Amino acid sequence: MSTKQIITGVEPAIRSSPLDTPVTLTPADWNNKKLFTLFWPLIVEQLLIVLIGIVTMVMVSSAGEHAMSGISLVETINFLIITAFNAIATGGSVVASQYLGRKDNKNACCSARQLVYISLVISAVLMIFTIITRRLMLKIIFGDIADDVMHSADVYFLFIALSYPFLALYTSAAAIFRSMGNSKVPMRSVVLLNIFNIGANALFIYAMKMGVAGAGISAFLGRIIVAVLLIYLLMKDKARIINLHGLAKIKLETDMIKRILNIGVPSGLESSMFQIGKILVTRIFTAFGTAAIAANAVGATINSLAFMPGSGYGMGLLIVVGQCIGAGDYLAVKRYTKKIMILSYLTYLFININIFIFMDQIVSIFQLSPEAGEMCKLFLRVHCITSTLFWCPSFVLPNALKAAGDARYVMIVAGCTMWLVRVCAAFFMAFVLGLGPVAVYIAMGLDFLSRGILFTKRWLSGKWIEKKVI
Repeated sequence: MSTKQIITGVEPAIRSSPLDTPVTLTPADWNNKKLFTLFWPLIVEQLLIVLIGIVTMVMVSSAGEHAMSGISLVETINFLIITAFNAIATGGSVVASQYLGRKDNKNACCSARQLVYISLVISAVLMIFTIITRRLMLKIIFGDIADDVMHSADVYFLFIALSYPFLALYTSAAAIFRSMGNSKVPMRSVVLLNIFNIGANALFIYAMKMGVAGAGISAFLGRIIVAVLLIYLLMKDKARIINLHGLAKIKLETDMIKRILNIGVPSGLESSMFQIGKILVTRIFTAFGTAAIAANAVGATINSLAFMPGSGYGMGLLIVVGQCIGAGDYLAVKRYTKKIMILSYLTYLFININIFIFMDQIVSIFQLSPEAGEMCKLFLRVHCITSTLFWCPSFVLPNALKAAGDARYVMIVAGCTMWLVRVCAAFFMAFVLGLGPVAVYIAMGLDFLSRGILFTKRWLSGKWIEKKVI
């Protein structure tokens, strides 16, 4: 089978706004230039998402450690919700990418509309459930926490829950753009979001002294803006290779929904089990006091800087592999997967080295107490070493398996390693061996190692080739 069979892209779309750029991919190989064009906006976008989280934490730190701790607890749960939206978007992205690989633009558009419908329904249900049960969730998950931390978390959680439908719409629309090879529009929307959030945070937190409520309102309004913008761009331009023309004339396509959910549900369960496990081990920090909670909040925020470029590579790998498989070119799948894995390793190494070198200066930005600051540095040292070695095969490579339709295997592995390795090891080392909260980061590294071994073995076996999505 020739490696030149891959169909990578789509017809140019009409440029219709400053945020919008024509799709430049054509039916040809993913050469280095085209890979660069796809990946750099993805990486920048992910870094910008983390940046606004860091800026928000720094701005909220003026209200005290209880405010930072409250937001960090909510974000732990919130990330579980976000991963559910991302999982459904992943299903839609894989299906659309494979149809584009076949040059079946009609079904690609159909899959995009069904993705939006599914995301909107799921997000509305989650919003209502979260608003009603948010305080109960905080108590059940995190146990006995200080009253000021609980109040901060409760207030912030309300505004974040209200934003879920808009977050789901944005996630779906961004995935549709990426499926076309157009990663610049989502990136530019995040630039707009960051500018708005920084200005809104300054207004609500500093000028109006609203603390965590100000941070929540800022996030809520920002998500409305970018969601409406991206959906509008996809609806107005009928010439776009994938568009949402006719979205308002709701028509559910059962077979297409099943194709999306066959990838999205296993991906969602995988992510959900993973995040639930993370939430449970977060209780270890609450057992060691506010300093440990704050140290983990800052450590997790800084670590996400290293995660985000890898997440960008994973998103791009999903598109490249999906289009290659749609074109029936499995040799190209293997070649591009190897190339992208090498790039992700090199990027991860560069970022973690810099975090290690400039750790003191980075941690000092967050105005932690001396105890929390030293604890945070310990967490970062452990994480920089273990994640550099093991994160890429455990979190980037699975995207190639999902793009091939092997999402169920990814789900099983992720669930087993999370619960049997990370959760069990964290509690055992923290309380039985007496290692304290750093045990969470050691167990995290063991989880990375276990996942990476199993996913690499699966990839090398070639069993994913037998799977079928469309």
